[in-house]
Amino acid sequence: MSITTDQIVQALCAVTDPNTKKKLPVTAKDCDITLQGNTVSVTVPLGYPVHKGQPELTKRIETALQALGLQVGTLHLVTRVQSHAVQSGLRSLPTVRNIIAVASGKGGVGKSTTAVNLALALSAQGARVGLLDADIYGPSVPIMLGLSGKPRMVSDNLMEPLQSQGVYANSIGFLIGDDAPAIWRGPMVTQALMQLLGQTAWPDLDYLIVDMPPGTGDIALTLSQKVPLTGAVIVTTPQDLALADARRGLAMFQKVNVPVLGVVENMSTHVCSQCGHVEPIFGEHGGRTMAADFNVPWLGALPLKMSIREQTDSGRPTVSADPSGPEAAAYHDIAARVAIAVATLPAEPAFKPTVVARKT
Repeated sequence: MSITTDQIVQALCAVTDPNTKKKLPVTAKDCDITLQGNTVSVTVPLGYPVHKGQPELTKRIETALQALGLQVGTLHLVTRVQSHAVQSGLRSLPTVRNIIAVASGKGGVGKSTTAVNLALALSAQGARVGLLDADIYGPSVPIMLGLSGKPRMVSDNLMEPLQSQGVYANSIGFLIGDDAPAIWRGPMVTQALMQLLGQTAWPDLDYLIVDMPPGTGDIALTLSQKVPLTGAVIVTTPQDLALADARRGLAMFQKVNVPVLGVVENMSTHVCSQCGHVEPIFGEHGGRTMAADFNVPWLGALPLKMSIREQTDSGRPTVSADPSGPEAAAYHDIAARVAIAVATLPAEPAFKPTVVARKT
């Protein structure tokens, strides 16, 4: 008896993705299946970037197909990121499937460096990525991405984002002078950020990374309520003072029903540039413990290393400057975990306009 396409799809649907721990959400429409005799070639879409080839998932798919008596000709895993649910009452942007906030409870913990390298890593893995610099008082994305100049106006009220190293970016730093301070009160800052988000002509993006302002004050809270966020990443150092503030930041997102995708521990250890000696000068395992206390994923740790600072200051952050190095590998692993965490979230429900009947 010949095998049908429906049987192949059913076999694929029974495969558990080792990353998401869920069955593959495939249908006959989104799988490209070619049968020639008992040889099958299949294209399987994944809801996250295909990183490192996914050998375990590939093996599971091949085993499921071989159980039908088929030989696997070619198997392609392709990236097809979906839109996921945001806060109640908000809708995702028309061209942006998922907005991810990168936040910290306080400044100086490497939040912006993490946000930029996260964006670069996701882009290098095959996703379409944007970066919004939401730190109005201290915009650093222009320097970190080596960008200058003002965005080009593509219509009366839309700016074209600048591009660098495969990432689309916008920042208040592009609109004010290099040394000009943003002397604005909270409501003006919030309005400016919402305009940056909504009046940028973002192209079709899988992820928009938002480098949030530090702290849990009015600006951060308002943004977490008004920006349609798929999830948030918390950046901290192992130091007790930083952890105390990071806990407040994490709790803020939980209170406004934004899923926390995980915790990144930056400056986890210091690496001596002379001898290579590694020392946990800020303490040990603080971020990992905090993640466990809040029952959120532990995304990984990054060292306090001079090369990370030098690369970022030069406008070529670590993921771009040293793509085969151990620090870039750490950023890639964190990015992959973030993307997989997003893929496990509920899909954005279909928009249903409210119809109000009125008597005439």
